Amino acid sequence: MKPLIIILLGKSGSGKGTQAKLLVKKFGLYYIGSGDILRKRQKKKDFTGRKLEKIMNKGEFAPTVLIFKFWMDKMEKFKNNPKLKGFIMDGSPRKMIEAELLDEAMKWYEWEPKVILLDISRKEAFYRLSNRKICKKCGRIIPYLEKFRNLKQCDRCGGKLIIRLDDTPSAINTRLDLFRKEVQPVINHYKKQGKLVKINGEGSIEETFQKILRCLKKEIKHL
Repeated sequence: MKPLIIILLGKSGSGKGTQAKLLVKKFGLYYIGSGDILRKRQKKKDFTGRKLEKIMNKGEFAPTVLIFKFWMDKMEKFKNNPKLKGFIMDGSPRKMIEAELLDEAMKWYEWEPKVILLDISRKEAFYRLSNRKICKKCGRIIPYLEKFRNLKQCDRCGGKLIIRLDDTPSAINTRLDLFRKEVQPVINHYKKQGKLVKINGEGSIEETFQKILRCLKKEIKHL
């Protein structure tokens, strides 16, 4: 059985992380969240950790040389797992050079990914990002959607909810500008390959999840 490999793309605030975690839970998949990996790396207060914190708080992208090393370390472990069901890449690749390197990696490991774009408008993305919160204690990101809008504390650990340092208006606009400049060519790249499926991500969490399941109908039969 071929493992299910999903590349989940979309603007910041499109719900990629939420949908990725729902898929992980339902099908027992592994998860590669570049943002989570990089935020964790920041905590090691060496040169790279400090510089990552500085650039990411401004809404800028981390360098490909760093992120690709993290991906390859993860994928090598996955390939050597005989019980691998699959994995999800949340929000990556974000540049054409990353997409081209990832194409080579997928070919090397003999995997065929499914690419899903969660499509929302820039206006909707800005609204969600400027209102979402993060738990100061456990780091859980709380989306500004449905039941989560009324949370006063983290629903996982009870911690205090705060605004992320990289969710200031200027940092949000920087990320959205970078999406148009850097990620849109990646989307076009996968579209030309015939791998891209676009889903409207402006509905409810459950509506969006059901749309994803429908587009994965063939791939999830054996899971």
